[in-house]
Amino acid sequence: MSVHFDAAGNARMVDVGGKDETERVAVAAGRVRMSAATLEIVRAGTAGKGDVLGVARVAGIMAAKRASELIPLCHPLPITSATVDFTLEEDAVGVVATVATRGRTGVEMEALTAVTVACLTIYDMCKAYERGMVIDAVRLLEKRGGRSGTWTRAGG
Repeated sequence: MSVHFDAAGNARMVDVGGKDETERVAVAAGRVRMSAATLEIVRAGTAGKGDVLGVARVAGIMAAKRASELIPLCHPLPITSATVDFTLEEDAVGVVATVATRGRTGVEMEALTAVTVACLTIYDMCKAYERGMVIDAVRLLEKRGGRSGTWTRAGG
């Protein structure tokens, strides 16, 4: 296992130069819990700031592309695709991001960043209606590719 520390305990970026380039995919999810009234504004597309889900989708995709600028020691990756999808639940907007690359390290951080920023964007666009919204359940659902192969979260 690669470590982010040298022999003296100093932080370092892991050298991935010796790894093979493979197709790598990560899927992450999260949600923004809110009242039925706020969810109806999202569903109807009547938020004063505009299309909540459309803007959150673009924000999530942009965030996936910039994860290495936000997370120390995260490698910048040439992302080959990024999608952000939403489900309207009974008391929340569910967010799922799928990110892919062909590279030497995985895109888990990019998928998690996409989900988190999409959730923050939903919160920002709806905060005038409800400040008590809760962002939660941000988690990795699946990763594929690389030396460790496929990992899937049991139970989603």
